[in-house]
Amino acid sequence: MDRKKVYKEIEETFGVVPAMFKSIPDSSLELEWQLFKRVQFDTGAIPNKYRELIGVALSAITKCRYCSFYHTELAKLNGATDAEIEDTVHYAKSTAGWSTYINGLQLDYEQFKKEVLQACEHARSAGVAK
Repeated sequence: MDRKKVYKEIEETFGVVPAMFKSIPDSSLELEWQLFKRVQFDTGAIPNKYRELIGVALSAITKCRYCSFYHTELAKLNGATDAEIEDTVHYAKSTAGWSTYINGLQLDYEQFKKEVLQACEHARSAGVAK
């Protein structure tokens, strides 16, 4: 597909051709558009609302304001509430914090794995796991 045809598809999808697509070279524009559509819009094992909430968390961690805005708006478009978005960001903050802490201390990884598996088994046997 040439650039004109790709732009036509993009405009049919978004109502506009975003600058991010205009910056992609001819040699890879069609491939990038096809991949973008597949990853962003195709139905998969994870519903789009939850995929976008994952995007919200990742963009919060990476501190990408473009991704943060995009994924927040698409999460809302797919039915996410402000409370779900806040919970997602809070979870990302907690995960990043604990990752920094235990990685920085260089805790024993094998011991960590053993304790996580033990805790999961305990939760299963106690009926806590969903």
